[in-house]
Amino acid sequence: MTKIALICNYQLLPERVGGMDYFFWEFDKQCKSNGIEVDWFFPNFSDHGGYSALTIHSSKTKNSEKSFLDFCKENKPDYTHIITHFVELCTPFFAAIRKYSKAQIIAVDHNPRPLNGYSFKKKIQKKLKGILFSKHIEVFVGVSDYTVNAILKDFGRHLKSKTQTIYNGVIIDHILVREIRSVTKPRFLVASHLRESKGIQDLIIAVDLLPSQIKSEIKIDIYGDGPYKNQLVEKIRTYGLENCFAFKGNSSNLNEIFSQYDYMLQPTHMECFSLSILESLAANVPVITTNVGGNKEVITEAKNGFIVDAKNTRQLAEVLENVYLGNKNISINTRELIANSFSLQKMVENHFQLLT
Repeated sequence: MTKIALICNYQLLPERVGGMDYFFWEFDKQCKSNGIEVDWFFPNFSDHGGYSALTIHSSKTKNSEKSFLDFCKENKPDYTHIITHFVELCTPFFAAIRKYSKAQIIAVDHNPRPLNGYSFKKKIQKKLKGILFSKHIEVFVGVSDYTVNAILKDFGRHLKSKTQTIYNGVIIDHILVREIRSVTKPRFLVASHLRESKGIQDLIIAVDLLPSQIKSEIKIDIYGDGPYKNQLVEKIRTYGLENCFAFKGNSSNLNEIFSQYDYMLQPTHMECFSLSILESLAANVPVITTNVGGNKEVITEAKNGFIVDAKNTRQLAEVLENVYLGNKNISINTRELIANSFSLQKMVENHFQLLT
């Protein structure tokens, strides 16, 4: 039986089941149905959902890369392919793999880039890493065209021939659909990990800039958790906007929750290609987001959402006001684009083709 390994720096959390979890489960099924055995290396172990069917290796004291290298040293597995997700590209780790395996290495880049780019020093470091370590990677995969361009910019144009885009996808059938969208006084949600780079602090400032009548009525529910929550809570308190925002915590059934809202807000500063955007659109819920990463590859201005400049709180406030009053609205069913172009099955098939 053919055997492959996947190294994923991705925490397995029962309270947060998202698009990547479904991808891992479906990709494992696809491999097994084609006679391919898969070893998965995650930072932690869990058997929730489809993870109960996966062969998972984890360590409480080592990161996924170290755990994988130690496993190879001890067991000498005969892998045909080694795939990485959420692992930094072009590091000594990829050279270290070559001590134990001749497998083809496929590196999938999910990592967003800073809004204002890297420092000069870091740019030079990445170029050097591209020269030293890219030769150990047979295929680079970006989850958006933006990501592919970022790989070439970071590590060198010489990688163009072995770099390709495979878009993320979502399970359409599991996502409930909003049938009727409110034209005025819509309901808003945020679905995001709560860290500074997600820009939710900009949304708070934007809401404070709204006319007092709208501020007294608008409701924004925030799903997710993270290290920046206390700062967000304090900022909301400082502006006196406690009635506008509600923190809902992590949710394992966002696929059912999206349809309860009219618009999703994603004021992020950095993004590769957002699964939350795809899930929201699949629920027929348009998205108000920023012009970073691959967002513009799926959001078309005034067609299935609205795009503002990152950190531009006044522009965001203007869009919010016009949407809330019904001066701007989205009329199409946003689900159709996702069904045609960004399904999970298409994502799984494209990743599986890398093995053939």
